[in-house]
Amino acid sequence: MSIMTHGFDRRFGAERAARISEARKAQLKRMALQVLGLLSMGSVLTALIALRIAIHLWHLPA
Repeated sequence: MSIMTHGFDRRFGAERAARISEARKAQLKRMALQVLGLLSMGSVLTALIALRIAIHLWHLPA
């Protein structure tokens, strides 16, 4: 949208943010928390795999 149709005192996304319903905000928040949890579990799994590989390499005969 151009500045010609907006005042300088208003943000460009202000009216869009006002249209998002409370139920949609709650749904987006839940989804964001689920994604964060999934990424955290992936990080823990990666760390455990790396630890197991390090232990196996440590016990290899030199």
